[in-house]
Amino acid sequence: MSIGHTLLGLLESGPRHGYDLKRAFDEKFGHDKPLHYGQVYSTMSRLLKNGLVEVDGVEAGGGPERKRYAITEAGITDVQTWLATPEKPEPYLSSTLYTKVVLALLTGRDAGDLLDTQRAEHLRMMRMLTERKRKGDLADQLICDHALFHLEADLRWLELTAARLDKLAKAVTSA
Repeated sequence: MSIGHTLLGLLESGPRHGYDLKRAFDEKFGHDKPLHYGQVYSTMSRLLKNGLVEVDGVEAGGGPERKRYAITEAGITDVQTWLATPEKPEPYLSSTLYTKVVLALLTGRDAGDLLDTQRAEHLRMMRMLTERKRKGDLADQLICDHALFHLEADLRWLELTAARLDKLAKAVTSA
């Protein structure tokens, strides 16, 4: 996820302080990985330097001055371009799971056990996500669906690999 573009998009509704941006980000996108304040301020500093935001005001308080940021026309254009650009589909041609299976076979370890352990971990995560989806709002439901569909694809791969394990063992050990 592009944190800079996300913060810019949040600014389109109006100027905000860094604290407010962090809170809005965490509420909408950071359920599982909230932003650190330092990340917000370093990102805002970079966006300011690049002319995508401007300081709309500075307020003195009991602590450091609070800057209020506003998105510029260049920032709006940047967000529009980012939103209109499709994300590159991830083909997962370099898979840690595949590497572990092949290394288990090459080193004489039980790749079937590895696949069974991984399957159990995927199922555990799917149960957690299903529970979260059941209790969550629409945003949570959609993000959980996205993760669940990826985990289902992984499970299909695990099953297929388990069914072909003897054939794979011959292929990787004879080369």
